[in-house]
Amino acid sequence: MKIGELAKRSGLTAYTIRYYERIGLLPHADRDQSGQRDYDASILTWIEFIDRLKTTGMPIREMLRYAALRERGVDTEAERGVLLEQHRERVRAHVAKLKACLEVLDTKIAGYAGKEQRMKDNDAPIHERRRKPAGTRQAGTR
Repeated sequence: MKIGELAKRSGLTAYTIRYYERIGLLPHADRDQSGQRDYDASILTWIEFIDRLKTTGMPIREMLRYAALRERGVDTEAERGVLLEQHRERVRAHVAKLKACLEVLDTKIAGYAGKEQRMKDNDAPIHERRRKPAGTRQAGTR
């Protein structure tokens, strides 16, 4: 398939595909008689995997390392496994942080449901908060 078709099917731009090829993240494509890139459909699986690594925050230098190991063949499977296991642990740690943040958001959102008075008293901008009339403050609260 030509680069335009690969771009359409993969969701990447032709520029990104050429860039990934230039830096070694994608293998160099075969060329047809007119010199245009001609990709095998199997590259879509690799591009999908790269996208998952990118989505999970793997740095490009590690993706390049993985791609280089992959190019060297089955003798590098153990190294590739270790690289992915290390990345998985970083992803798990990040997911745990995100879950903790989600719990805080859920708690905050739940606090807003049916608690309009609390919102008015505590969460309104400072200039909108109700102030107690002068003389009603307790002594020593300054």
